[in-house]
Amino acid sequence: MASTLDIYTGHFGLKERPFALAPDPDFLFWSAQHERAYTMIEYGILTRAPITVITGDVGAGKTTLVHYLMKSMDADLTFALVSNAQGGRGDLLRWVLQALDQEAKGTDYVDLFGQLQDYLIAEYAAGRRTVLIFDEAQALAQEMLEELRMLTNINVGKDDLLQLILVGQPELRDHIRNGGLTQLAQRITASFHLTPMDEASVRKYVDHRLKVAGGSGKIFSAEAIQLIVDISRGIPRLINQVCDLSMVYAVSEGKFTVEPWMIQNVMRDGAFWYSVDLPESQASEDAAKAYRSAT
Repeated sequence: MASTLDIYTGHFGLKERPFALAPDPDFLFWSAQHERAYTMIEYGILTRAPITVITGDVGAGKTTLVHYLMKSMDADLTFALVSNAQGGRGDLLRWVLQALDQEAKGTDYVDLFGQLQDYLIAEYAAGRRTVLIFDEAQALAQEMLEELRMLTNINVGKDDLLQLILVGQPELRDHIRNGGLTQLAQRITASFHLTPMDEASVRKYVDHRLKVAGGSGKIFSAEAIQLIVDISRGIPRLINQVCDLSMVYAVSEGKFTVEPWMIQNVMRDGAFWYSVDLPESQASEDAAKAYRSAT
């Protein structure tokens, strides 16, 4: 018996699910905003910026950019990704060492700091630079952010041994600006705020993901795309969710094109978790009724 996913992909002639929510660099769509954000990250790395900050709304595509970065950059860079770190100053070094695949030896802060410093020096001697990425950095306590700044002071001669990339939601900017973190702010030499995509980019985004998944890119009607723009407000994660659910609804109706009334059904059935005012469309309602009466 075929699984639901097999029916889903087979129905539309796809090789894989095009609108999965998990970050996947293979599906990365280069909108103008994402290109600028990535350029700023590259600039920060190449100029050895002590701290680079990338912010954006929930689901804007920040984590996907990070995964693409780690997959694409040169082998002379050692990346370590820390996600959803919590705790205080005493916990920070454990998070960092764990991200670097280093087992923390001891519990004393000085010993842990020495272990990190020895690791960074060894990487430097081997011709590699270390880039530490903190995802969801808006959740970091002020004392952890200040401690991160101090880690960027580890050096050999004139060469700093550690670069930081802080990735987070918009409140990260406010936290840095208004939290008394003046010294941290002064070490940020590259930053970018990722905004939602415009209507034209959303249309290209949907087509792009369908084509990467092995489709023709012409599954959603123009009117359906417009409704997706309104519902998602240009945020990639929300686009993925509403597109994914709408395609499931299309399969259940035996249809090969997603129309606005299917999306409206997704919204009204409560399948889409995000609260939004649903635009009314009498034409969509009439189309739904006509289809059901004909079948």
